[in-house]
Amino acid sequence: MKKNDNATEKIPRLKKSIFPQFGRVIVYCLLIAILIVLIVANQNIDPFGVTAWYVTFPAAIVLLGDNAIKFWVVKHYPVKIVCYVFDILSLMVLTMFSDGTLISILYLTILSEFYLNQKSVTANVAMWITSMFIFLVTFALSSVFKSEGFSLVRLLSNAFNDLILFIVHFFAMNFVVQLTRKNRELLKTSEELNNSNEKLRVAYNELKEITALEERQRIAKDIHDTAGHSITTVIMQTEAAKIAVDNNPDEAKKRITAANLQAKHALEELRESVHLLSGNLKDSSLKEKLESIISESMEGTDIAIRYDLDDITLGDLKARLILNTLKEGISNGLRHGNATAFYFELKEKDGRVEFLLSDNGAGMDAEQLKEGFGLAGMHRRAESLGGTVWFETEPDEGFEIHMTLPSDSKNKSVKER
Repeated sequence: MKKNDNATEKIPRLKKSIFPQFGRVIVYCLLIAILIVLIVANQNIDPFGVTAWYVTFPAAIVLLGDNAIKFWVVKHYPVKIVCYVFDILSLMVLTMFSDGTLISILYLTILSEFYLNQKSVTANVAMWITSMFIFLVTFALSSVFKSEGFSLVRLLSNAFNDLILFIVHFFAMNFVVQLTRKNRELLKTSEELNNSNEKLRVAYNELKEITALEERQRIAKDIHDTAGHSITTVIMQTEAAKIAVDNNPDEAKKRITAANLQAKHALEELRESVHLLSGNLKDSSLKEKLESIISESMEGTDIAIRYDLDDITLGDLKARLILNTLKEGISNGLRHGNATAFYFELKEKDGRVEFLLSDNGAGMDAEQLKEGFGLAGMHRRAESLGGTVWFETEPDEGFEIHMTLPSDSKNKSVKER
């Protein structure tokens, strides 16, 4: 778990940018300062026979109120267009009733607010060109109304420094704005990544707990279905042997032999379940495990088991089903059919694993076959893994278990005796 925590460790959070909120405050304070200086510097000018103070002060109030609304009240761009119209009118009035010294700075201040809120570079370029044009036209009209005459050369000469400021301001502001926006996008992406990592970590922990619970439940069910059934059968066989020991020693011997074999299988089941719970699984192939079951089944008994096995690799669930089916089939053949010989075959063909176990027991009428706990369990587990199970039997012709399962991989076939 510690390793996983390191893998999903949160990316350090970036400081959230206060731009453009803080930027608007700076622009507005700058606008106030410029207007104060402009009004004080031009208070005694009377270009049209009117003291500039009486015109510039109301125009400044309109400009400040208009920009306050534009900065913090109006959210939709189409509505802001009305505010920009008032900006232009206010700037034209201030240009007429001043010496024009700080007018370009006012334009740049208004443009700064526009750049802060406009995401489109194309719109910024259009506004920049429009503002320079209006600035030049206003200066020209101001010269005409002040009876100074109009001269294009003189206009461009007087406005040259201002135009340089427009250009420098445009590139500087747009660079800062775009850099800040990229920083905010990076911040947002980082936060989303942190949230995703946190969700993945929580989901991983939940999945780990669910998987562990499901595995414990599966093992518990497996113990109940196999080892529990085997132990019950051992008890029944030994009870039957006790009854038959005096009157039918041979029958008692067969019962004890079957009970002994069933007890071995039950013990092996319990060992495998303990290994699963502890995580210490035996490092052996399916073929080796099957051979071990066959060897244990023949040891100390008079039964014979021939077999032909392919060396197949399967997942744990399919492998355990094959192992359990072999154990159950041998036990059933001894207990119900009094079998003395078995033939076991496990093959892989065309992407399917084919299982066959036949015995020489008494057999029975197939129409009268009733699937008990063991046979019904084979059906249920095989179907859950995408396979099928069927049985073939006739009186005095033994009993056969057929099972097919989907193959997990291509494996090399190895023939045995």
